[in-house]
Parts: sequence; structure tokens; C-alpha cells
Amino acid sequence: MSRGRLWSCAGLVSGGLLALQVGAAALPPPAYQWATRGTLVPPPVLYALALQESGARVRGRLVPWPWTLNVAGQSYRFADRRSACGALLQALRTVSAKQVDAGLGQINLGWNGEHFTHPCEALDPYRNLTVVTALLLKHKSPNNNWTTAAGRYHRPAGGAPAKRYRQAFARHLTRLTRPNLQGMKTP
Repeated sequence: MSRGRLWSCAGLVSGGLLALQVGAAALPPPAYQWATRGTLVPPPVLYALALQESGARVRGRLVPWPWTLNVAGQSYRFADRRSACGALLQALRTVSAKQVDAGLGQINLGWNGEHFTHPCEALDPYRNLTVVTALLLKHKSPNNNWTTAAGRYHRPAGGAPAKRYRQAFARHLTRLTRPNLQGMKTP
């Protein structure tokens, strides 16, 4: 499986989903707001999770990348959905579906593939975010916060991997939710 060319395709992403010129006031982008509408999931939580799962540096900024795969622990990013779909189908022929994560939220196709009518549907950014939102809600309870829910999303069994994930997720969430202090004058 070859790696896709991430840098050459940065300008192809449109529709506000991954807009590279989005100002802080517009974060998270509209797709994250749309995917969480009518649910209890705050859009910044979904966006922070996508940054953690599929974040890629593009033009110096960390953005979620929709055509990301993780196959048996190896990450791959592709320039477009078609290339990612071909690689995804190849991966499913060579390794167990439980070793394949796809899309913005890196949904594991072995554990959660039933949410899609075709494996490549996991690469549709809007469908992926809708499924991620539903999965996050399954891990949220009145007794835990969104950081704990995100850790359970990543690793329901918990342990050290979930702890590391919670810490990294919390850093993304803090950056998204702290007050924008740029331009504020101090007395």
C-alpha cells in the first residue's frame, strides 16, 4: 500500500469541512456543527477527537484529514477519497477488519463496520462524523466527562493507552475552547 500525497491535495478540500483558512471564531468548521446538531455532543468535542484521530499538518496547521487509514498500526493519508477507498479495500483483503481504522474519526471497521453499507462509506466525511458522534454518545454517561468518553471511544478497555489518548485529546479540546486572548490588551 502506498502513501497518498497529502501536500498536493490541500487545496482540494472544500465546503468548510477542512477549510485551511478558517479563523478561530469559525472553529469547529460547519461539518462538525452539523454532525452534532440535535445531540448532546458539543461540536468542539467532535472536532478535537477528529484532530486527535486523523490530524495532519497542512501548511503549518493541524487539520483533520478525511482520507486517513490506519492499517495494522500504520497510518496512511491519501490525496482523495478514491485513492483511500482503493487502499482500504486492499487492506481489508490482507488484514482483519479489526486492524483497519478509516476516516476523520478513525472508525474501526471490525468493531463498527455495521454502521456502513460499504467499507468506503467510512471515508465520506459527513457519514464518518455522524457515526463518530453516535459512538461518542455511547461512551458518555452522567458520571463521566467528554474527555473520559473520548478515551473510551479510543479504547473501551481503558488502561494506559486510553489515559495517553485522554491527555492528548484534552490538549486539543483546551486549545479549541479556551478564550481567544489574541488582541486583548492588558491594563
